[in-house]
Amino acid sequence: MRGLADKVILVTGSSTGIGYAMAERLVAEGAKVVIHGRDKAEVDAAVARLGSATKGTTGDLAEPDTAQAIIDAAIDAFGRLDGLVNNAGIYPRGILGETTAAFFDHIFAINTRAPLLCAEAAIRAFRRQKSPGAIVTVGSINAYCGLSNLTVYSMSKGALMTMTRNLANTLGPERIRANQLNVGWTWTANEDATQRREGREAGWQNHLPLRDAPTGRIMQPEEIAAHTAFWLSDESAPVSGQIYEAEQFPVIGRG
Repeated sequence: MRGLADKVILVTGSSTGIGYAMAERLVAEGAKVVIHGRDKAEVDAAVARLGSATKGTTGDLAEPDTAQAIIDAAIDAFGRLDGLVNNAGIYPRGILGETTAAFFDHIFAINTRAPLLCAEAAIRAFRRQKSPGAIVTVGSINAYCGLSNLTVYSMSKGALMTMTRNLANTLGPERIRANQLNVGWTWTANEDATQRREGREAGWQNHLPLRDAPTGRIMQPEEIAAHTAFWLSDESAPVSGQIYEAEQFPVIGRG
């Protein structure tokens, strides 16, 4: 894809799952990618698989200082920063009527506060470089409503839509873009484990009602990665402030 060659991009939560698929696609498009995760062994393994165009950094995004630390690590690794993907997130189930302050705070710390702090650290880097920059934040279609056991998760993703539009509105004159992918149901090893715990049988992802998955299956990480690459690339410029629904059916107005 034109517009990604030699760009330096940090992808949070990219040692496994959708984030790893994003890193793999970006490397294939000629970018230099900083892999982030909490587990050093997982990060090191991802870097070893993806090769010399990648470097690794670790840090728990529940800790406020991690955002600046991983942006600094990206710049130390490759000398500059051109893009940020706010991919890392958690989606623990909850029960309405039993939400605790600690449960709420933990989800919002990782899913909402960390993307803002990472974005602000990236913005400071773009400004120091006097360069354009692209921020892509991974949201969820749950942001529009969500399931009854994902109330806090859905709220945390809903807040990201406001953040994305606010950043884009503010930063447009500086040629710093912010867009968001509201991702639909996508297969990962973690999602498989979650669904199996909730009673689904092996192979469930390929045998779903067409109402839930018109193609007969849920999406794959590689498919989300392709959309991410586009929104990071110069090919999507100068568009900013968009909430892009990466889903296989219309989310609003579905009959």
